[in-house]
Amino acid sequence: MTEDVVPVMRIGDTLLVALQGDLDDTTVIRIEDQLTREIARSAATGMLIDVSRLSVVDSFIARVLARIVAMVRLLGAQAAVVGIQPAVAITLVELGVPMGHLDTALNAEQGLALLERLRRGDTGTGRP
Repeated sequence: MTEDVVPVMRIGDTLLVALQGDLDDTTVIRIEDQLTREIARSAATGMLIDVSRLSVVDSFIARVLARIVAMVRLLGAQAAVVGIQPAVAITLVELGVPMGHLDTALNAEQGLALLERLRRGDTGTGRP
């Protein structure tokens, strides 16, 4: 059994994960493994990934976040990334990192509302 890298909190049927600090590539891969195991184990219907406390989101971290969201969906749940800081958004766009397929929200409150809409199958995901 591997050790958990990040704390995961359950709010109803949603898992809330707050990423913070400087994440190296090895840690990001361990987080990916932990979160996919946790969504399968818990049978939660949603995962909120809060990146507001990450000091840096490089192209590798962004790609892994996108993979986590894709894996969560394959496991039958919805996922949203919340708290992307303006400087991070600018950097990701300038680097050409494709993030348009991710469901995003400004904060956890809006993210929970977004997940609820996604669970109901509403097409309005908050994306343009």
